[in-house]
Amino acid sequence: MLNLAPVTTMLAVADLDRARRFYEDKLGLEPLGASPDGAMRYRCSNAVIALLPRPGARPAEHTALSFEVDDIEKELSELEAKGVVFEDYDLPELHTVDHVCVLGSEKAAWFRDSEGNYLCLHQELH
Repeated sequence: MLNLAPVTTMLAVADLDRARRFYEDKLGLEPLGASPDGAMRYRCSNAVIALLPRPGARPAEHTALSFEVDDIEKELSELEAKGVVFEDYDLPELHTVDHVCVLGSEKAAWFRDSEGNYLCLHQELH
């Protein structure tokens, strides 16, 4: 019954202290504590994010996490006020306006964490 199992997303980070400052100070996540393998864990709704210290860790080249939000513009503005820098794209298949792209039935905006991983905010359009 994996569809009912709690899920933990593991993100390898080169500098755990730097990553903790980003996830706690900029994203506002509260730590659950460290796991036996040294990962710092954070609860997000029904999932857990674990920052796993790994020397020489390389950032994911794809969206590693996507946070579903009710008001993307409000969340984007609040994160920018904390120093989060959002990406802008002008590609044939991906074009942002004020950092936001409309993709079919959702809006999305991407930013990088302190380790270079791509994170996303997305909002379902109704």
